[in-house]
Amino acid sequence: MNYHMVAFFMGFLLDLALGDPYCLPHPIRLIGKLITGSEKILRGMGIRGKDKKADSNGKALRQGIELVLIVIISVVAVTSFLLFMAYWLHPVLGVAVECIMTYQILAVKCLKAESMKVYQCLKNGNLEQARKAVSMIVGRDTEHLNEEDVAKAAIETVAENTSDGVTAPMIYLAIGGPILGFLYKAINTMDSTIGYKSEKYLYFGRASAKLDDFVNFLPARISACLMIAASFFAGRHFSGTGAWTIYKRDRKKHASPNSAQTEAVCAGALSIRLAGDASYFGKKVKKPYIGEAVRGVEYEDIKRANHLMYITAWLCEVLCLLAMYVIAMSSAI
Repeated sequence: MNYHMVAFFMGFLLDLALGDPYCLPHPIRLIGKLITGSEKILRGMGIRGKDKKADSNGKALRQGIELVLIVIISVVAVTSFLLFMAYWLHPVLGVAVECIMTYQILAVKCLKAESMKVYQCLKNGNLEQARKAVSMIVGRDTEHLNEEDVAKAAIETVAENTSDGVTAPMIYLAIGGPILGFLYKAINTMDSTIGYKSEKYLYFGRASAKLDDFVNFLPARISACLMIAASFFAGRHFSGTGAWTIYKRDRKKHASPNSAQTEAVCAGALSIRLAGDASYFGKKVKKPYIGEAVRGVEYEDIKRANHLMYITAWLCEVLCLLAMYVIAMSSAI
């Protein structure tokens, strides 16, 4: 357990310091390639000819389940083998490997870096570049967004991924180390790759989407509570009472059972209104608003959302370490 705690903390510090170096191969990208490769193979075995649509949908659903199993088994097997071999060779090597794996699973600095590219473009008055930058981190169409909509999209991404990319993987890392951490990231990556309600993925990606909803259910709510706590001492630009009020009112205003949890907190903390109708793949999707438009959204709110995310990340890290310490001490008695 002591080794695990050291690796857990050092991996977090590495992520804060280094982020995601684009020049190096990243396990999450490899998982993405595994997903797309498996999809290509499985779809190649699909129903052809004049089969009934119901049969085709059922086939797609089964293939989606098969893809989930392939990815999960592969990721858990490889992570377990590497971790076991590292600790078997030497505990110091084991801690080093676990530390690096932990660092690769977390995305605190990367999330800030990508969203701040949008901030910088808006600050410089370059809306075209801002649209391009935000298109790299959101799934919606961005070519017709105005300055406020671009800022909103970046803020929503930071808010949602405070759970998906930071606190949720941190919680799973604390419970089960990199094995559970990479399992979570694999599920999350499958959802972001094929978990859409489009014609192509409605059935094929359903298992991935439902599994992602399941593994994020508790972490999303824990993340929201931590973010509410963070908003009380984040500074004069944040409202703790507003975060709590809007969270209670708007946390269910999303098609996903989890996405609005942290978005509602962020909107309330910043006294702004997020969400609303958006365009995906050329099709307009009606979505309810989250928060109150006490003031207009501005590009400085991207920086403020990141500040809130960092405080939330530190709160989660400290609480996870305390929980791990208490469990370790209880086991030693």
